[in-house]
Amino acid sequence: MSAATQERMPALYLSHGAPPLADDPVWPGELAAWSAGLPRPRAILMVSAHWEEAPLAIGATEAVPLVYDFWGFPEHYYRVTYEAPGAPELAESVRKLLRAPGVPVQDVPDRGLDHGAYVPLVEMYPEADIPVLQVSMPTLDPVRLMEIGRRLAPLRDEGVLIVGSGFFTHNLAALRQGGIPAWSAEFDDWGRRALEARDVDALLDFTRTSPAGQLAHPRTEHFAPLFVTMGAADAAGELDAHKSVIDGFWMGLAKRSVQFG
Repeated sequence: MSAATQERMPALYLSHGAPPLADDPVWPGELAAWSAGLPRPRAILMVSAHWEEAPLAIGATEAVPLVYDFWGFPEHYYRVTYEAPGAPELAESVRKLLRAPGVPVQDVPDRGLDHGAYVPLVEMYPEADIPVLQVSMPTLDPVRLMEIGRRLAPLRDEGVLIVGSGFFTHNLAALRQGGIPAWSAEFDDWGRRALEARDVDALLDFTRTSPAGQLAHPRTEHFAPLFVTMGAADAAGELDAHKSVIDGFWMGLAKRSVQFG
């Protein structure tokens, strides 16, 4: 990409919910208010819980389709569109930053934005006029994901908004239990305090250091994008420049979303 902008973009981790997020009476407004307070990005780089592929894959860079990667929802959720421009220059920058001996990067040019990417973007940037690129998570190892974030960090000085999209707690048993399960509330409180304390070691080992970690994340893909975001912040010495922008619960799951920088 071209010369750096004067203002460094923040790095975000957001909880993206599911397609019905659009019908929530509160959450879409929270996301819209968040983006309205940010500098306008030149491009957006999305890392979603819903694309795991190794080696790291770069998605569509021209016409960017949507991936309706969910089942059993009402028909209108499959009619949502988001015709954002592709970001070929950003893709080339990502290749240069991530390629190294023994660390291949692949192109998957027909892979579009999954719901972890486009559902929040529809609320945050509804005009769909900012180039968007999605890349895969090649691993769920927090240490390796944080290193990927560190290597991507220079993009922030080029006007790129780096977004990790997951869910702060993610166990769909909560949808059946009703209310806010104790494990969800306990993990959310622990995560808030660990972020405030900048306890990177505890966060990296969250399945063992957190209360109810195995219940909050039976599989860890929805917490994993946080580490890409943290790496992008850590490279700029901004882990302490952190704030929770959205908190609370949605169908029993913690929707905590944080901004670095």
